Amino acid sequence: MTAAILLPAPGGALRAYHPRATPLALPLALAPGAPFHSRTVFSAAHVVADPFADVTPGAPAVLDWDATLAFRRHLWAHGLGVAEAMDTAQRGTGLDWAVAAELIRRSAAEARAVGGRIACGAGTDQLPPARDGLPHPLDRIRGAYEEQLAVVEDAGAQAVLMASRALTAAARDREDYLEIYGHLLRQAREPVVLHWLGPMFDPALEGYWGSPDLDAATRTFLDVVAAHPDKVDGVKISLLDARREIELRRLLPDGVRCYTGDDFHYPELIAGDEQGFSHALLGIFDPLGPLAAEAVRVLDTGNVIGFRSLLDPTIELSRHLFESPTRFYKTGVVLLAWLAGHQDHFTMVGGQQSARSLPHLARAYELADSLGLFPDPRLAESRMRALLAVHGVNQ
Repeated sequence: MTAAILLPAPGGALRAYHPRATPLALPLALAPGAPFHSRTVFSAAHVVADPFADVTPGAPAVLDWDATLAFRRHLWAHGLGVAEAMDTAQRGTGLDWAVAAELIRRSAAEARAVGGRIACGAGTDQLPPARDGLPHPLDRIRGAYEEQLAVVEDAGAQAVLMASRALTAAARDREDYLEIYGHLLRQAREPVVLHWLGPMFDPALEGYWGSPDLDAATRTFLDVVAAHPDKVDGVKISLLDARREIELRRLLPDGVRCYTGDDFHYPELIAGDEQGFSHALLGIFDPLGPLAAEAVRVLDTGNVIGFRSLLDPTIELSRHLFESPTRFYKTGVVLLAWLAGHQDHFTMVGGQQSARSLPHLARAYELADSLGLFPDPRLAESRMRALLAVHGVNQ
């Protein structure tokens, strides 16, 4: 048995945990770059900050480009698509539009070089804060969307139309959403993914699609899709409500995919039922990349039980990372990337490494290690001990 590591629990107590000695033994059936057959699967990828950059609040983001792009190649090598410049990459929480646009261009070029699939977020976050609390006019919001959509399409990537804080503030009713999205879909060159991000991920999006009533909002959302089914590849649902996602996906037009963004219920939603299933565009598939890819390959054979046996044990980790306040889940994702050896430091854009408590991070380490997610458990343990020491936890 390995030597115990003392981990802090909520309340200040220390408890002993014995790390794994070896990683999870997955079947080595992962054919680099080979596509899946039964599901379309994207991992929403995090960004690696430059650890020597100025992280004064409000300062522009500075990335470690080599490490950021290397992580995307890691995901593509396992057959996963990359969902770029979305909330996992800290859009709206430190990643400004100028750097996001460069990220989109660089990642799209890397995707072409390796034959990887990529979809990129287009929103309105280049707009400055509204003056005197007055919302931006709708034509300016539409123009901001158009600018970002052009960047994504010019880079050769599929577009994900992200929910807009500015539109939430400005829209008077459902008709404004129908007009804005209708305009964007008519001019999109290729089918896009529509993203419904719930307020648990971003409180500023409360009432999106014109109503805080989710039934009314769902009707508006489906009306947008029904009016332009040829321009909608799929919809990404991030509401953490499995029942609602299932009901919504059953109402989608033929040929329009439902991409689950539910980091609480993804195994059952991807497995599906007798009336259909969800594809995936998930932040949790950043730390779960190789394991998630293997699970989908098992599902490709029709083995639902085998698929669930691989992914069901990961739910506890995912629910921990995405616990309230959910918008800070990126901190745990980046911690696990550092512990797994994908980057040399635990530093985030905007100093977001401080957004979760030490007991939260310690539990994330324990759950990930118990799953065998770390390619080098000794490295992960050593780095976790160093993080604990910085916080005054002596072993």
